[in-house]
Amino acid sequence: MRATSPLREAPADKPLIDLGSPVTVVTIMLVLTAIRLVAAATVGLTEDESYYRLWALSPALSYYDHPPMVAWWIAAGQAIFGDTTLGVRFFTVVAVSLGSLAIWRTAILLYGEPRTAGRAVIWFNATLLVGIGAMIATPDVPSAFFWGLALWALVELDRSSDGRWWLAVGLFAGCGLLAKYSGLFLGGGIVLWLVLIPGARKWLLSPWLWLGGVLALALAVPVVWWNAQHDWVSFAKQFGRVAGDHVEIRFIPEFLLAEVGLIGPLMLPFLALGTRNIFRYGRRGGDAGHWLLLLSSLPFLAYLLVHGLHDRVQGNWPAPLYPAIALVSAEAAALIWVPIARRRPWERLRPWVAPVGIGVVLLAIVHVSLPGGFVTTKDPTKQLRGWETFAHQVDLLRAQEGAAWIGAVHYTVTGELAFYLPKGTPVFGIVEPVRYANLPVPDQALFQKPGLVLDEHRRLGTDILEARFGRYDKIGTLTRSENGVAIAHYDVWLVRDPKGDPTGRTEVVAAQ
Repeated sequence: MRATSPLREAPADKPLIDLGSPVTVVTIMLVLTAIRLVAAATVGLTEDESYYRLWALSPALSYYDHPPMVAWWIAAGQAIFGDTTLGVRFFTVVAVSLGSLAIWRTAILLYGEPRTAGRAVIWFNATLLVGIGAMIATPDVPSAFFWGLALWALVELDRSSDGRWWLAVGLFAGCGLLAKYSGLFLGGGIVLWLVLIPGARKWLLSPWLWLGGVLALALAVPVVWWNAQHDWVSFAKQFGRVAGDHVEIRFIPEFLLAEVGLIGPLMLPFLALGTRNIFRYGRRGGDAGHWLLLLSSLPFLAYLLVHGLHDRVQGNWPAPLYPAIALVSAEAAALIWVPIARRRPWERLRPWVAPVGIGVVLLAIVHVSLPGGFVTTKDPTKQLRGWETFAHQVDLLRAQEGAAWIGAVHYTVTGELAFYLPKGTPVFGIVEPVRYANLPVPDQALFQKPGLVLDEHRRLGTDILEARFGRYDKIGTLTRSENGVAIAHYDVWLVRDPKGDPTGRTEVVAAQ
């Protein structure tokens, strides 16, 4: 580490691309940003993105699944670029690029070396999670963005000893709480740092620390208020995941293997070495700034492992930890100073981490951008394929049957049809009405006319149809496909004579 380890890259070890040059790093980032913006404007929405788009149509203080930041970003993008894929994703792409600047500054403060800072930025963008996630509008991007900004502010605080940086920490941490509940674990990491690191304990007596904490909590008040008005449904859904009633070890290796792929196997040896170095040099004194990278990550990592003992951990969940991963890995790579001929096999991987990672990311972007692509039934990108053609089929069937509205069982189908059907076509979710609690209550007169209900994999069940409608007839099955490959099948019901509000939204509003 900077204060205790003098080992650095030998001057004769000149890379093909000088990552120590800010011009080089900025140029690479501008090219990547341009590619992401083009892909964001041309690739169809993922299923979750189409759902978050529905949130953005009626911005609110919070939502059933997550806090509101992703919806606010989408609404802001739509205000600029309209109700388009670029409008949905614009601020997601921009945030990753701005977050990369924060990583650069954090690395300069910690390590004092432009080459290490440049490597941290490029390696961060070379991970598959960031490279692809940078163009997908999900809560993970604003969560990781504000987590990274808070980490930067903490390092500024440590290096400058200026307590006013606690206000910036509180601002970014509070915004992180508006993005995803996982932001709470950053607070736990900060507490660990304050308690365990002697050089950080002085801040416990600083009024700036407590003012920053109050600011963070104040920014989270809208989410608490919304939950109080909606029977705490979001808190119950997300915090209910913490504990399970059984243990299944299989989820842990599944999670770890997913992260190997998303981080990149070539970067992993450097991450392991960098983590070891924090402990090694920490025992000799170290410095408080380096410990931040590890301690700020530990509570969230511990939660993910505990969660993996009873349920699946989605690969995108650790996204807030990726800035620290890139910083730790880049510093470890800087410690390789011996000539190339004398390096151990894994040490020779250093020049290949960025080109291989970015190459894989670009191939993935090309794959999702090509019409039809090479989709198979096991293709992870199949969720965003075939929706435009499928929506056209649904609209033709709606006109043929004289239906006035469309109902969908799963929220992803609701979101995708709402985006791809002709504008103005009424599309509603007819289960889990709390998911759509912020949208305007539909005109009940509309439901006196026939409607089509789409049910994927028979999620609905005739008992629900019987409870909702006086008449319901299955009229066929539609298939969503791409390039001749069947992706999903949907039973289609023609429904009439509703028994109350088929969406359940009227009851939800009345309960509030």
